[in-house]
Amino acid sequence: MAASAEAAAAAGTRVFLEVRRQLQSALLILGEPKEGGLPLDISIKPSSLQMRTPGGCTDIRLPAEVRLAPSSCRGLQYVPGDGLHLRLQAQAELNMKPISLFNQSPQAQACCTFYCQSCGEVIIKDRKLARVLPLPSENWGALVGEWCCHPDPFANKPLHPRENDCFIGDSFFLVNLRNDSWQPRPEVETNASSSERHFELKPKANTKVICKRCKVILGETMSSETTKLYMTEIIIQPSEGKVPILPRFLFVQRVIAQCLVELAAARSTFRFTIQGHDGKAYILLWLLNSDSLVIESLGNLSSIQKFPLLEDILEEDSSSVRNAIKVLYQPCIKSRNEKLARSWESDISVHSLTLPAATCLELLLILARNHSMLPPSLRCMNSFQVAFLKM
Repeated sequence: MAASAEAAAAAGTRVFLEVRRQLQSALLILGEPKEGGLPLDISIKPSSLQMRTPGGCTDIRLPAEVRLAPSSCRGLQYVPGDGLHLRLQAQAELNMKPISLFNQSPQAQACCTFYCQSCGEVIIKDRKLARVLPLPSENWGALVGEWCCHPDPFANKPLHPRENDCFIGDSFFLVNLRNDSWQPRPEVETNASSSERHFELKPKANTKVICKRCKVILGETMSSETTKLYMTEIIIQPSEGKVPILPRFLFVQRVIAQCLVELAAARSTFRFTIQGHDGKAYILLWLLNSDSLVIESLGNLSSIQKFPLLEDILEEDSSSVRNAIKVLYQPCIKSRNEKLARSWESDISVHSLTLPAATCLELLLILARNHSMLPPSLRCMNSFQVAFLKM
């Protein structure tokens, strides 16, 4: 009985490994074993880790693409609450090319169907797109005025798609629904009284496009013909294909992670505000790196509270390998971090991403959950909270 208990203690030891592909380095954290699991003998091999106690031995196999260099181990230290920390050289030869959201978006001349990601409801059926074009940055008008020697021909002319166009923004698609059989019925938000409502409904109305089946916000109407659909709410597939089934928590963090990586590469900006469609800031995000490979082997997860959004994540991630981006974040809900949020909003180097308010809260829940799963010593940096977003 004692031997089996010690073996279980070794098996319950938490292992956390972050490999930086570009730096070819790794941080390995071996969590403290449960009571009765000492002494603990650790062996590091190029493709595995071995933890041995008097009661048994536990092997953890690394992915075939990851190789460690045991002779390069350095910086061994014990951190209370975490366990043993050490750094070593590592290689991660993953045959994976970064996939642009532009490449995942509908291709010109392809017949596509737009689905609600939450419930699979068909939003736009069998739309043949003649042009799929990325929108310019938000300050494109100022650049035209700065560089042109003649009056700006685009002044006061918004970039709206034509009948068979799809324009791609930072976190949304713009489509033209003039001749589409499916017409969104936007809900209009206004606090005006009945006598004032006539003024509010025209230029100042805040319209939403809502899924008829599950009632989530998909986007908003920009004009009588143009509709904005958020990338976090929509799946676009070839019409002859099947709707991919992906858990909501995975879909949201993958889309957000890809958006952050592309914006950082295109605009050399690494700080972002995640704001709702009402203009309210929900999260401040700071992208640290996008070349991490995170490997976790977790012990007992029964103490983690389950949420509806994350109810099937614990079993899947109990021993997981994932490509991820590392971010710092601060929540802005309930009047938290108001001063910092105002400072970021006035900083031209900070980029804003607008999403439905419900999706902002989902993302905050995902960040909080991923943050809580990190070893305690890695959870904070420069007064920010740390988390990984899976790609």
